Amino acid sequence: MRCLVTGATGYIGGRLAPRLLADGHQVRCLARHAGRLRDAPWAAAVEIVEGDLRRPETLPPAFADVDTAYYLVHSLGQAGFESADREAAEAFAAAARAAGVRRIVYLGGPEPARDEASAHLRSRAEVGRILLASGVPTAVLRAAVIIGSGSASFEMLRYLSERLPAMVTPRWVHNRIQPISVEDVLRYLVGCVDLPPEVNRAFDIGGPDVLTFGDMIQRYARVAGLRERVIVPVRPLSPTLSSYWVGLVTPVPNAIARPLIESLIHEAVVQEHDIAGYVPDPPEGLTGFDQALELALARVRDAQVETRWSTASGPYAPAEPLPSDPEWSGGTAYTDLREQVVDAPPEALWRIIEGVGGEHGWYSFPLAWSVRGWFDRLIGGAGLRRGRRDPHRLQVGEALDFWRVEEIEPGRLLRLRAEMRLPGRAWLEMRALPAENGRSRYQQRAVFLPRGLAGHAYWGAVTPFHAVVFGGMARNIARGAERGGSDLSSRSGGR
Repeated sequence: MRCLVTGATGYIGGRLAPRLLADGHQVRCLARHAGRLRDAPWAAAVEIVEGDLRRPETLPPAFADVDTAYYLVHSLGQAGFESADREAAEAFAAAARAAGVRRIVYLGGPEPARDEASAHLRSRAEVGRILLASGVPTAVLRAAVIIGSGSASFEMLRYLSERLPAMVTPRWVHNRIQPISVEDVLRYLVGCVDLPPEVNRAFDIGGPDVLTFGDMIQRYARVAGLRERVIVPVRPLSPTLSSYWVGLVTPVPNAIARPLIESLIHEAVVQEHDIAGYVPDPPEGLTGFDQALELALARVRDAQVETRWSTASGPYAPAEPLPSDPEWSGGTAYTDLREQVVDAPPEALWRIIEGVGGEHGWYSFPLAWSVRGWFDRLIGGAGLRRGRRDPHRLQVGEALDFWRVEEIEPGRLLRLRAEMRLPGRAWLEMRALPAENGRSRYQQRAVFLPRGLAGHAYWGAVTPFHAVVFGGMARNIARGAERGGSDLSSRSGGR
C-alpha cells in the first residue's frame, strides 16, 4: 500500500518510515522542508512532498493516491499548542477525506477522566475525536510512556535515575503507569495498515508491566547497575515546579517536560487489549519494561540511536535558511569571521569539525559555553544537554546541543542554526578547505541577524568575548586536526 507519514522528522515517524518500507509498502513523507529528511538513511527509498498541515492548500499532492495516512505530529512545547493541533488535525482530516484515503492511523496518549485531563492529554484526545469523525476509518492508538532510546520519556527517566541517588518527588510518583516499548508501538502502527475498513475506534496499547514512576526509577537503576534510589514523595511539588526540576537535571526542556509530567499525574493503565484481535501479540509476548530498558541502553552505548525526541524542531527553531546577502535579510547582519591554516589534510580537519558538540564540547572556553547553556535553560531554551545523536556523524535536521544542523557538505561545510533563546537569528558555519602542499584552511563564520534594539545590544554585549570563545575555538580545531584529535576532549572541556 502507499502510506503517508506525517512527522517523519520526529521520533516515531523517523522510525516508522523504514519499517513500513521493510514490510513492502510504498512510503511518502510530508515535511515542511524536504531537506530535513535528506540525510535519513532511508530517504532515497521514499517520496518526500513538501507541505504544511497549517496551510491546507499545500496538502493535496501529499494525500493523492494514499491508502493509509499516519498522523504523528503535535505542537508540544509551543504556546497555544491546543489550537495549533486542532487546526492541523482538521486540515489533515479534510485532506484525507477529499483524497479518498482508506485509513487514518493516529498515535495519541491515554485518556483520563475529562475533569482531570491536563492540557496536553486534553489536546491529544481532541485530535483523536477529530480524526475519528473525519469520515475516514481511523485507528487511534493510546499509549502512555514510550520506552526507547532517544524518547523524551526515556531520557527523563534515564537522567533522573542516573544523576540523583536521592530525590524529593511529587506524590503522583506512586500513580500507576503501563509503559510500552517503542518496538511494540511501531509493530502496532505498521499492523494497522491491514485493519478491516469497518474499524473506526480507539485502542489502548501498553506493555505487560504496570508500574509506578517510582518503580520505573528503581527498575532503571537495577538494569543500569546503580544502587537503589532513595525517593521521598512530598505534596507541594506542582507540575510546574516539577518541570523546572526536570529541566535542571535532564536534557528535556521545561516546555516539553511540563506536559509530560502533567500526563503522569493521571493513572495510565490499559483498560482493554482489543488491538490484539487485529494485530496479534508476538509469540514471545510483548516487550517487558526491563527488556525495553536493556535494548534502549544498548543502543545508547553503541551509538545506534535511530531518532531522538530532539529531532523534531522546537518552538524556538526558525526555519529560514541562512541569508547569503544582508540586503536579502532586510537589515544588518553581524558576522565574526576566523581563519586558520592547518598543517593537516582537509579530511583530518573535517573529522574534528563533524565531532563538535556533545561529549566533545565546543573546543574553547568550556565555562563560557556552560554558562550560556545554563542561562538558556533558565529562560526556557534548549540548553546544551540535548547533546548529539551519534558521537561521530551528523545529519541535516538533527539537534546538536542548542544548535540545529541546517546543512552539511561532507568533508567541506557544516552549518548550524542557533536554537538558544536570542533577540534575533544566528548561524555558525565551519568549513574545511584545501590549501597548498597538502594542508588545509579552516574557515569559521558566525552570523547574527538582530531583532530590534535588543538584538543590536546583545551583539554589542557579547562581541568582547568573541576573541576568546570563537578565536579559541578556531585555534583548537586547527590544533586538534594537526594532532589527530588525540587531545580533543581536554582542549574542549568535553562534558
